[in-house]
Amino acid sequence: MRIGLFFGSFNPIHVGHLIIAQSVLNGSDLQKIWFVVSPHNPLKPKKSLANAYDRLRMVELATANNDAFMASNVEFKLNQPSFTIDTLTHLTDKYPGYAFSIIMGSDNLGSLPNWKKFEAILSNYPIYAYGRSSDASTPFDLHPTVHRINSCMLEISATEIRELIKNKKNVRYLLPDDVLEYINSNNLYL
Repeated sequence: MRIGLFFGSFNPIHVGHLIIAQSVLNGSDLQKIWFVVSPHNPLKPKKSLANAYDRLRMVELATANNDAFMASNVEFKLNQPSFTIDTLTHLTDKYPGYAFSIIMGSDNLGSLPNWKKFEAILSNYPIYAYGRSSDASTPFDLHPTVHRINSCMLEISATEIRELIKNKKNVRYLLPDDVLEYINSNNLYL
């Protein structure tokens, strides 16, 4: 089974994430996409995050109607903060028959040297970089494990969504209905 790992805080997951995931699935040989909820991304302040279990539940709700998508809490069981190589190593050991790939924004390719053991990632795991063909090139574009995927991109930001919610603005079409209902029921981001 070929699995694409879409890592993120998903704070909250929004329709842009889902559109990207479907575009990557359509434009690759991946069979499934696992949305890996990161309890603590080492590059983001933890205090800005909603509870990890709330974020996981929102991803579960957002992906429930697509058999090719799955919410994953694998990083909840690993040391914090989460490092991609540690998650990849854990999953490869746990699922030896699966082939794992990484899904990331093409804008993040240039920051790969800042990642823990990025050479091991590049050597052992394909990367599907989504974005527009007009995105700036990086030194990794020609690497044999990097595959560019053109995707329908919407400029939607979880940060902006949180700000809109805080200011009691309508975010109805930016989030799946079940996610919006969960946020409202649990008074998140107020």
